[in-house]
Amino acid sequence: MRRHPFWLGAIGVLLLAGVASTLGRSQQKNAREWNKDPEWQEVRYGAWGGPGVNPAPGPMDSMLLKDYAPKSSVVAQRTSVPKAKYPAIDVHTHLLARTPEEVADWVKTMDEVGIETSVVLTGATGENFDKLVDLYLKKYPTRFQLYCGLLTTDVDKSDYPARAAAELERCYRKGARGVGELSDKGWGFSRNTNLPRDKRLHPDDPRLDAFWNKCAELKLPINIHVSDHPSCWQPLDVYQERTPDYQHFNQYGKDVPSYEELLAIRNRTLARHPKTIFIACHLGNQGNNLAALGKVLDAYSNLYLDISARDYEVGRTPRAAAKFLLKYRNRILFGTDMGREKRMFRAWWQLFETADEYIPGRVSWRYYGLELPPPVLESLYRGTAKKILNWVKL
Repeated sequence: MRRHPFWLGAIGVLLLAGVASTLGRSQQKNAREWNKDPEWQEVRYGAWGGPGVNPAPGPMDSMLLKDYAPKSSVVAQRTSVPKAKYPAIDVHTHLLARTPEEVADWVKTMDEVGIETSVVLTGATGENFDKLVDLYLKKYPTRFQLYCGLLTTDVDKSDYPARAAAELERCYRKGARGVGELSDKGWGFSRNTNLPRDKRLHPDDPRLDAFWNKCAELKLPINIHVSDHPSCWQPLDVYQERTPDYQHFNQYGKDVPSYEELLAIRNRTLARHPKTIFIACHLGNQGNNLAALGKVLDAYSNLYLDISARDYEVGRTPRAAAKFLLKYRNRILFGTDMGREKRMFRAWWQLFETADEYIPGRVSWRYYGLELPPPVLESLYRGTAKKILNWVKL
């Protein structure tokens, strides 16, 4: 290995230190500018109109936001809920096991926390899907459902609609009982960031009509992820709602449709295919505005929601969320999309089944237990899934 003189390394360290110092001064200057912004004052202090103390410099000034993990002094009730009140169906998981041993371990965890069936959104087609059927369904035909994907090769060729529909039917005969997760955050289902906007395959594209119609014919629900959390279309600045853990999802300034335009694409798809069941994952990415989301459910009877990975939405607005889940208890399904650790499932049970307050969550705010009544829990955990999922045996 070629070695460089020590003094070159020392110069490099000094240069890096100088850059860091310059960046630090720039960030401090920006911070002072934000402090003068009336909107910043309103967001930071709300009705109080000021901090109530005189801020002074100290060791925390050099701390990074991404490292901030405050320990609360609040003493609140913590209820342990080791197992769901009703045997639950998790309608949103992914390939969390790749070997027979890992699948067996997953089933053991399901038994311990009260999961009856897990729906695995493989997104796979062809030989890849067939291998997953052997891995999951041969030994555990009742513990898993597998969803297949959408064929996205040569979408501009005239035979694409027929090919996509044919592969869907083949996967169904092999064992698929739904489709998904199909994700469009602005680039289309192929996720090719090099395609111009008019070439992207969005859900409302006529090239998908045959595919959606075949789903309706075979009674296969589609787990669809259109748009994303609204914060993804906001700048990565001091007003960004979610913590830096989520910044890699950000779409601000990219060549994609707006948050609202993508929701409109979803809604046009629902209207165009009223006989096809769509399950919009993550509360349709509208969990921040339950009133608007309710209007969408009212308008499209073929739309259902899964609640996966949106614990932080319902947990921060417990009264509104509990009313929403009660009103639309026949349209919302339980899902996780957060791995397969036991404590993760039990955190969901605590959120849904208890009245615990100030529960530690996954973002910068705390959660509050919804204390859902038994009929709502039963519908959320299993009842709605039993009604709308395809339970036809192989």
